[in-house]
Amino acid sequence: MSRAEAVARAGELAPGTGRRPGAGRQPAGRRPRTAAGFLALFRSELHLTFRRMRTKVLLAILAVLPILIGVVIKLNTDSPHEGGGGPSFIAQTTQNGLFLVFTALAVALPVFLPMTVGVVAGDAVAGEAAAGTLRYLLVAPAGRTRLLAAKFTAGLVFCLAATAAVAVTALAAGAALFPLGQVTLISGDTIGLGDALLRALLVAVVVAASLAGLVAIGLFVSTLTGSGIAAMAATVGLVITVQILDAFPQLDAVSPFLFSHYWLSFADLLRAPMYWDGVLKDLGLQAAYVAVFGSAAWSRFTSRDISA
Repeated sequence: MSRAEAVARAGELAPGTGRRPGAGRQPAGRRPRTAAGFLALFRSELHLTFRRMRTKVLLAILAVLPILIGVVIKLNTDSPHEGGGGPSFIAQTTQNGLFLVFTALAVALPVFLPMTVGVVAGDAVAGEAAAGTLRYLLVAPAGRTRLLAAKFTAGLVFCLAATAAVAVTALAAGAALFPLGQVTLISGDTIGLGDALLRALLVAVVVAASLAGLVAIGLFVSTLTGSGIAAMAATVGLVITVQILDAFPQLDAVSPFLFSHYWLSFADLLRAPMYWDGVLKDLGLQAAYVAVFGSAAWSRFTSRDISA
């Protein structure tokens, strides 16, 4: 974003009626906090996030991933030298294409999804500071708390979009490459296709919510530096480090507190009845990370000297 665009954006975000900041300015120290003002700021953040070429490329990569997985499974199934073995998700994909959704999410969640979310969240504040547009945004005045809340909410929307890119493409690829029909759950029970689609939707929502803690962490890291690249690298590096630490059995006492520990608990939703213990632990852990790192990001951002 250029400085001219930033000034125009700041004018659009003037709270209240859409006037420019100088028109009808309120007395110093008083900033109207209307829902309309926040929605305008939120729409601006969504537009800024999804119009970037980097975001489009990341979503495209996520969309291609299920197609590659489906083709590999299909070729492996058709090979005369190989059976349809492998993990339960992969084995059942050959019998029902809907399972490609769960397989793709299981593959994308530990690495691809958190890396893309880390890039977007890490760049949220630091990217604008590096470009010199953050100061113009705060002239609106948007309010630092509302601006941070809008960036966090936009990050959650990106989590939904990224998860949807994987799930929707996986569903289309699964329908094209494999048969569809009644679904045999990993508990051995059979449900209809309609019920299975609802479970797939529920799984996708849980996966997206599982990334909320990472959004808060990335936002906090983004407030610590004026370099977007450094913030993105630090957030992605943290994701990799936590994943490695979670794999060490010697750290079993610490593992349940790592934000990635319960990410794959969505598999418990593919049982009859559904097991919610792991999912609720995951969502509770994400809420704790949002509270801690969201508060830290707010404290840092509201006290930060924006001089660029």
